[in-house]
Amino acid sequence: MKNLANFFFEVGMLKRTPRTGFQFLGSGAESVAEHSFRTAIIGFTLAHLDDGVDTGKVVQMCLFHDIPEARTGDLNYVNKKYVKADEEKAVEDLARTLPFGDEYRALLEEFGHKESREAQIAHDADQLEMILALKEHKDLGNRNADEWYPFAVRRLRTDGARRLAETIWTTDSSRWWFDDDGDWWVNGKR
Repeated sequence: MKNLANFFFEVGMLKRTPRTGFQFLGSGAESVAEHSFRTAIIGFTLAHLDDGVDTGKVVQMCLFHDIPEARTGDLNYVNKKYVKADEEKAVEDLARTLPFGDEYRALLEEFGHKESREAQIAHDADQLEMILALKEHKDLGNRNADEWYPFAVRRLRTDGARRLAETIWTTDSSRWWFDDDGDWWVNGKR
């Protein structure tokens, strides 16, 4: 039980581990845990749109893909040019302490190879989460988001994710809650 308690504390570190790319974007802040949560919801959705895909596996990959960052930190694309994190060691060290360590190790290995349909969808969910964040920052006036978007789109592997990225980029990120019923916003009732 002690190893499981330690695992939960380790996962909790992701709430305090910042996604470091935002410093280059010039606005925003997000923890690895926040990123992983929305990535899992996106992965669940993408898996449901793709027949024959193991939805549970996609969600697991999305939830677990950045757990090693509790040990290595989040390295953005600039950092990765100069710093090499030993993610395999981080995965192995944690896997040895978990009753499901073999499953955890295999899941991250499959995610890393990007060959299975589930891994491709999980990777697309990871990129779509970033595209959503970029769009939110663009809508708040960050002009750098437009420069980042094409690179994120080029990382997408499935047609469904590419179509969704286009829709995200042309959708106002605040319209989901701010509908056209102006009377509601004035009077507080319909």
